[in-house]
Amino acid sequence: MSSATFESLPVELIAEILSELDLQSLVTASYLSRRLNQIVSDPSLNPWRRPISRNLQSGEYEDCLKHLSVRSVVPRQNWVEIFSLARSSYLLFESTSPNLRSEEWEECFKRRFLPSWVKWKKDCSWREAYQRLLYRVWHRCQTSCTADEAWTKYIILNRNGTANELESSSRSYNPLAVFNEIKLQSNLAHLETSVRLVVQFADVRILALGVLHKPKGFFSLNPNAKAFLHPPGIEKTYLVDGSSENSLGSEACSYEDQSSKPAMSFLCLALIHSSRQLCSRYWPLTYPVPAPSHANYPFYTPGGRDKRWIGSGPLEEGGLEWVGRLMLTAQLLGPMTDIHADGPPFQDMDLVVGPGRGQYASFTWADLAAIAPWMNERITKRITGPGLGN
Repeated sequence: MSSATFESLPVELIAEILSELDLQSLVTASYLSRRLNQIVSDPSLNPWRRPISRNLQSGEYEDCLKHLSVRSVVPRQNWVEIFSLARSSYLLFESTSPNLRSEEWEECFKRRFLPSWVKWKKDCSWREAYQRLLYRVWHRCQTSCTADEAWTKYIILNRNGTANELESSSRSYNPLAVFNEIKLQSNLAHLETSVRLVVQFADVRILALGVLHKPKGFFSLNPNAKAFLHPPGIEKTYLVDGSSENSLGSEACSYEDQSSKPAMSFLCLALIHSSRQLCSRYWPLTYPVPAPSHANYPFYTPGGRDKRWIGSGPLEEGGLEWVGRLMLTAQLLGPMTDIHADGPPFQDMDLVVGPGRGQYASFTWADLAAIAPWMNERITKRITGPGLGN
């Protein structure tokens, strides 16, 4: 196809073709002609979005991404995505920051950090707040410094439907030690601790510590623990748009089944309709925006790192149930966090034992409401501090 023929195509098609290029090739293409320059600089077409997204998802950034902000042909809106997901060290020490409006810096802040972290803004601009907090997070991931946050908050989901927001000294905070004490109080010290990665963001990931066991009675079950990890109505195979490859497992019926077994087909259709109604209550999380490994959260994200579901249907969690209390905490991500030791990666002790897994940040009511809004109607009482809240 000649250049003249290519440029005679509709602008939407040209932008779609250009979006398949790598960043360096797209930069080169933007200077080939005036028409191409106009297309790549059009914010509504924005062929830069897809190659930038590929860089952020792979974690391997092209050299030209460092100083992409100096190019006027790149729409400013792309930097909201970059500032939401790129590595903190890359943004702080390698890349050139663009000149964004105050509302764009606010968007970057809210899409990257947990809602409770807005307390660090105080009396400064959104740009200054973002850059200060980004440096603070990077500093805490590299060192054992706790000067900025002397107390680390965490949340406990109780069996009776209530929840406590507690705190511990950041200098000695160890969620395994804290949860071992909780197990001792609940007469569960003889059982193994199970750890699940709930969702991961650019700088922090949310962990849940609990106990899986075959309960002796109904009163030892923690229904809110399962509801938090497995939102009611969402199965492992649900996609981001709510569709499903095999959402009902063995209960799903084919067309042939429906013609030969009308009673069974009616049951299957009712189950499908009920599940889709439940699924419509959820939407992908955007404030803050999850890392690519959990991009579909609270829906299931393929790739092997979303391990909230182990097994499916009645064999979920190996036939075990969550008993006792569930602890929720926020772990800061460092350069060593994803280097695995022995055992299954991104599961149980691999999440909390080893280098790069010793720094934690506060996880509060605001953060719980942001990542699990369906829990608002399930928690019967929110108690700040220890006790029953009487």
